[in-house]
Amino acid sequence: MREVNILSIQRMSAAERAQVEAVDPGVRLVDAGGWFDGEIRATWTDYAANRFLPPHSTGTGTRGERDRLLAAAEIIIGGWPFPRDLRSRAPRLKWFHQRQAGASNLIGSDLWASDVVVTTSRGVSNPLPIAEYAVAGILYFAMGLNRAPLDRAAGAFDHRAYRPLLVAGKTACVVGAGGIGREVGRLCAALGMRVLGTRRNPRPDHPLPPGFAEIGGAEAIDRFLPQSDFVAVCCQWTPETTRLFNHERFAAMKPGSVLVNVARGEIIDEDALFDALERNHLRGAALDVYVGEFERTPPARLWRHPNVLITPHISGGSDESRHGGIRIFCENLRAYLDGEELHSVIDWERGY
Repeated sequence: MREVNILSIQRMSAAERAQVEAVDPGVRLVDAGGWFDGEIRATWTDYAANRFLPPHSTGTGTRGERDRLLAAAEIIIGGWPFPRDLRSRAPRLKWFHQRQAGASNLIGSDLWASDVVVTTSRGVSNPLPIAEYAVAGILYFAMGLNRAPLDRAAGAFDHRAYRPLLVAGKTACVVGAGGIGREVGRLCAALGMRVLGTRRNPRPDHPLPPGFAEIGGAEAIDRFLPQSDFVAVCCQWTPETTRLFNHERFAAMKPGSVLVNVARGEIIDEDALFDALERNHLRGAALDVYVGEFERTPPARLWRHPNVLITPHISGGSDESRHGGIRIFCENLRAYLDGEELHSVIDWERGY
């Protein structure tokens, strides 16, 4: 029996610890969740620390004790934020698993493009709650609900300003039809919409996911946007998708369409978005993310815009845990111990 030392630097529940330890008798799991909070407060912005860490949490142990934990670890389970110098302090580290879905969280750390195998929870990080948020964003603007706060502030109804839309029969485009995007498409189809989707590498030899009429490659976005009443951004943030929605893409969108972003803010050129809103080219934009969301509040001109809904990256939350991060880790742990290939491994050149 080979012993394998696993260190969790993110808080785990008793059930999650038991799930990991049940994979193999050789597992030696150390739960150091919260130990590094002081380091995180010192190296990340106050905004990020206040957003993700418990109030007044300053960590546990000395720097030397934390270094010894890292030095002994062959595998680390983490989340965001985490110590940026993790790789240099963990010489035995072979594999890091990030419980979030997005690889972009690792940019700026010494794990990025390192020799360590890094996996994410891509496709299993609360896809259903995120999809429900996307549909809620669509319905919010389709029903004209963004008008209600304006009427309340004015103390009078402007009935004609609501202009509700019937979503049945409309077309929705899902940019990034992966685990989350497929759920968005399924729910849109259940409401009677025609659903189109894009993927970096579509599989024409595979059956279409439930609810989708067509899935094209990345280039298909320029064909789909002019026909789409609603556009849901669900793709990974990579160099290829940075400012994917620029002035040209917004101009290509159907007049009066709605944009929903549940991916990363950097995929949207916010200047171009503001311009499209000011020209009334878009009916509205529901943004659960924005550029620099972990460092500051949203740009005021978008946050205050009557046709914009901005929330603080809460789409993955719900009253039921649907997060599969530990499940996918355990599946990969079994494969790791058996010398088999891991899944959801980050390709550094691709960016996710």
